[in-house]
Amino acid sequence: MIVLSAVTALAVLALVTQAGVLAVQRSFPPQGRMIEVDGATLHVVDIGPRDGLPVVMLHGASSNLEVMRNPLGEMLAKNHRVILIDRPGHGWSTRARLQDATPDIQARMIDEALGKLGIDRAVFVVHSWSGALGARLALDHAGRVAGLVMLAPVTHPWRGGVGRYNEIIATPVIGPLLAYTITLPLGYFITGSGARDVFLPQTMPDGFVEESATPLLLRPREFIANAYDLVTLKASVAAQAPRYGEIRVPVTIIAGEPDKTVRTDIHARPFAAAVPNTKLIVLPDLGHMVQTAMPDLVKTEIDTMIRKIAPVQAAAD
Repeated sequence: MIVLSAVTALAVLALVTQAGVLAVQRSFPPQGRMIEVDGATLHVVDIGPRDGLPVVMLHGASSNLEVMRNPLGEMLAKNHRVILIDRPGHGWSTRARLQDATPDIQARMIDEALGKLGIDRAVFVVHSWSGALGARLALDHAGRVAGLVMLAPVTHPWRGGVGRYNEIIATPVIGPLLAYTITLPLGYFITGSGARDVFLPQTMPDGFVEESATPLLLRPREFIANAYDLVTLKASVAAQAPRYGEIRVPVTIIAGEPDKTVRTDIHARPFAAAVPNTKLIVLPDLGHMVQTAMPDLVKTEIDTMIRKIAPVQAAAD
């Protein structure tokens, strides 16, 4: 009787989840074009004028391209071509294999997509998890990277894990079982509080969860992909960190001292020490959501980098 009740409860939750997925996808439809890469599809939003050096923006974990689009991407698009990409498995991008979770694989896919868009070189603006991705692009696809602006980046291994729930979700059988039953119903109640915590000590803007299309994360396939990204990241940065001295492009890092999500002393400072031609800006009252909390500062640093790179790019052409 207990077993039957449990099975019935799971079946009901699975139906609720599927209905929730349909509702979420209707509320937050794709805004750009789809580009086929390596058996997967990347969702790309391409805005702004077509002349000049483009800016490619890559979001972190538990999010999608809308986190980079508003307000920073839209501000930049007044003067620059801005390419916003849902990382593989996130937002409206797909992933051919769950194991396509590491910065080296995703860098290869993004490099291929940019080639199909006709983007030879660009300034990359990367946040959080994508700090490791931006570094990998600069290492493995240096010809594509004209400069790198890193916002609260993950770059080095850290003590501890990434949360027990993520580890469970990335576990075969039990992870998908949970993702396809309880994650979405439960997530509706805790998404707001989780987002508020990431903003601290700043206050999360009103309407952020909806404007950033954060509920897309609660879909089972994306939630599982996000978990794989997180549980494999530590080993990935441990493997690539010894190569950081090879990076030769100009780098600007903006991070906050009180950031509890990605600690500056573990990531941004060691990266800046290892990479030549790096400008490090550490602010004493800035949390993790740099692009939302300080868009004017970030835009100024991106504009400054582009002005410095443009004459060099023109001479090379």
